[in-house]
Amino acid sequence: MKQIVRPKVGLLALTLELYETLLPELRASREAWLRRAVIPALQNEADILFTRAVSRREDIEATVGEFEAAHVDALLVILASYSPSQLALPALQQTRLPIVIWNTQELRAVDQAFTLANMIDNHGVHGTQDLANVLTRSGVRFHYVTSPDNDPEGLSELGDFFAAAAAVNRLRSARIGSLGYPFPGMGDFAVDTTHLAATLGCSWMILTVEDYIKRAAAAPAAEVARLVADYRQDYEVAPDLTETDLALTARAELALRGMIAEHRLDALTYQFMAFGDDERTPTLPFVAASRLMAEGIGFGGEGDLIAAAATAFFNWLQPPASFTEIFTIDFAGESLFLSHMGEANTALARRDRKIPLVARPAPITRTQGRQLALVTSFEPGPATIAALTLGPRGKWRVIAAAATLEDYGPLPGFCVPHSKLKPASGDVRQFLSAYATAGGPHHNAVLFGDARPRLRFAADLLGADYCEI
Repeated sequence: MKQIVRPKVGLLALTLELYETLLPELRASREAWLRRAVIPALQNEADILFTRAVSRREDIEATVGEFEAAHVDALLVILASYSPSQLALPALQQTRLPIVIWNTQELRAVDQAFTLANMIDNHGVHGTQDLANVLTRSGVRFHYVTSPDNDPEGLSELGDFFAAAAAVNRLRSARIGSLGYPFPGMGDFAVDTTHLAATLGCSWMILTVEDYIKRAAAAPAAEVARLVADYRQDYEVAPDLTETDLALTARAELALRGMIAEHRLDALTYQFMAFGDDERTPTLPFVAASRLMAEGIGFGGEGDLIAAAATAFFNWLQPPASFTEIFTIDFAGESLFLSHMGEANTALARRDRKIPLVARPAPITRTQGRQLALVTSFEPGPATIAALTLGPRGKWRVIAAAATLEDYGPLPGFCVPHSKLKPASGDVRQFLSAYATAGGPHHNAVLFGDARPRLRFAADLLGADYCEI
């Protein structure tokens, strides 16, 4: 399963048909510039599809149609020369592709050496203004970036937009599995699944504990042994864990992997108490959920479909991302203690030690065997805490805040994942009050680095509110 999917972007380069007569060499010259400088500069951010510059309405429409057929994630518009806006307007009105106009050129400086040839080769800016004006008047949404063709800041902004467009595109077809039933009474992740499908595009399906049990029992012995060997190699296995403990945990993981593969799932949620409803349940899949998140499978606890979709979405947007929950306030340290029953993305684990693999001292629901968990503590450094939730009148809302993961954990004797996160504001009181006032749910996610630019673009593309704490 791939965690990182590169955005695919269609480059729509516009020119003026009149120049085919007046300056017949201009189009070829500008296409050469795009291939020589622009496309290579963009290759770090996305895979770029480009064939030729176009000037006539029918060619513009055909090119956009080709990009749609190729399932690109975004449409990048560059004015290789001036081009009248009304020629491109119909195609840009009709397409559902996210549009970004890059106001760029080859020339860096207009000085005393500036020539007429320089001017002819670098006069797309007023074409972008013409186009932006008619798109605005026509209610067509677009983003606009101004920078030289190799400017790191401009390329980074474009990269953030492309990543957001790709993540939103993938979310539109995401498949979520729900194993069991939602935790009774938890209202912040309650959702009308028709609304979920109609707005985010996600589909979902019910998975059964009985299927989980049967798959675990039928797991091939060789595959179980291979996974047990992986556990012993990759993690700090507690000395009291037996071969039976590890084998049951491996069977649980193979059961989940089989369900995900068969149903082509992008995300998963389960409610741990549901497993205890069937006395045949071997153990809980805490280890499996943690490892699957590291491979890009979204996860939400307690039957939370929204959190499952959000974790997958954030992981596509800026991997890796982990499901988490604020459990305790560190008022003295102005920090938040993060934890959950047993699930945390192992791709975020600190790199200076192995993750402890332990058994819970007491079961949290009925199972035949002991319940194992990876005691993951996150790598210290810059981070973002984010959440996807429903706001007033059913409108989606993305909540985000810059933060720092502290050098903390794993603590001795802990049987659950845990980390500490310090909000960038430095005031944990202000952060928590603002988060709650914004409607922040009790399930959220942590991403490495500053994901706010991508989250802001993603919210806009989803038609969601963006709330930065």
